[in-house]
Amino acid sequence: MRRKLAAGNWKMNGNAASLSELHTLHSLMPDNPPQVVICPPAPLLFRATEAARGTGIQIGAQDCHMQHNGAFTGDISSELIADTGATFVIVGHSERRDAHEERDRDVRKKAKSAWESGLTAIICIGETLEDHEANNTLDIIAGQLAGSLPDGANAANTVVAYEPIWAIGTGKVPTLPQIIEVHDFIRSKLTTRYGADIADMIPLLYGGSVKPDNAQTIFKADNVDGALVGGASLKAEDFAPIIAALANS
Repeated sequence: MRRKLAAGNWKMNGNAASLSELHTLHSLMPDNPPQVVICPPAPLLFRATEAARGTGIQIGAQDCHMQHNGAFTGDISSELIADTGATFVIVGHSERRDAHEERDRDVRKKAKSAWESGLTAIICIGETLEDHEANNTLDIIAGQLAGSLPDGANAANTVVAYEPIWAIGTGKVPTLPQIIEVHDFIRSKLTTRYGADIADMIPLLYGGSVKPDNAQTIFKADNVDGALVGGASLKAEDFAPIIAALANS
């Protein structure tokens, strides 16, 4: 049975005081919670792992460099992330692909670096509004899967997050049939490449304006194993209902 996973991406938000939300979140967890990961800004990683100790909440980073060390001012390597006690890292988020012009090959190298440091890579894919309206979604997803995922992906080292770019932070959400279509397509592509035994166990997340009032509907899709949540993960009272909906799905 695939693991269920709720991941919160704080983006460039929060500070040391915000880490109290981790204990609040833990107190609001259902009896049988899914795996929960919080990805705060990099300067908070070490303090976040300390704050999360004993709660069962895992900590992840929002990006890593493709190299383990070197003259890369301002970057953070997967080895440094692992050294903080974090166990996950997001790679290929659309905001990185856009603002930093990251390409599929860059994302693939970052994922491999994450694996080499013992981290689980949350690999993000998703289409623009222009591609969506031109009915090119599946072609874009197929290309990103082929280019962004390294050989050797499995359920221990990889999570795939589908985030339609036009839905991130906009309040717009694809219909349930659209979400089902894309996640079923991703699963089929993973099966073709890695075989059913491996592909069936890799968690697939949906991301893009996931909120307490729509989470239950989104989690009705068979191949949606969780969510990558942005703004709604900043406050425990907002994130906890999403986690509960996933636990009950």
